[in-house]
Amino acid sequence: MKKFLVVAGFVFAQSLTFASTAPATAAPLSAGSKVLFVSPKDGATLAPKFTVKFNVEGMKLAKAGDMKPGTGHHHLLVDAAAIPTGEVVPKDATHIHLGNMQTETELTLAPGKHTLTLQFADGAHMSYGPAMSQTITVNIK
Repeated sequence: MKKFLVVAGFVFAQSLTFASTAPATAAPLSAGSKVLFVSPKDGATLAPKFTVKFNVEGMKLAKAGDMKPGTGHHHLLVDAAAIPTGEVVPKDATHIHLGNMQTETELTLAPGKHTLTLQFADGAHMSYGPAMSQTITVNIK
């Protein structure tokens, strides 16, 4: 009996270790969910300082840290590709976190051609992947 308890304890401890090291993934998407740019339009020519407006359909906005299923918040990626599903969106100059449920932000970009990628992620900033992203190109004069 003592040997059984030792083995059972070891198996339980190993399961806790595995659970804490298993990769986390973003919650499943609601059917028909998508993000979209309201403005600017794809291919627009803009002044260096401009406002970006965006929306989400099929999911609800929630502040960063809120882990309710079917919710998340926007991230705006400048000259960066969509983040794979379940990966945390980095936070740096090109990965702008909008964790207070913002649906618009102001950008200032250098002249030239730029891509803007709207990426939706859950309360832990874990990406819902390319299915919940949209990329447009803008030209800054």
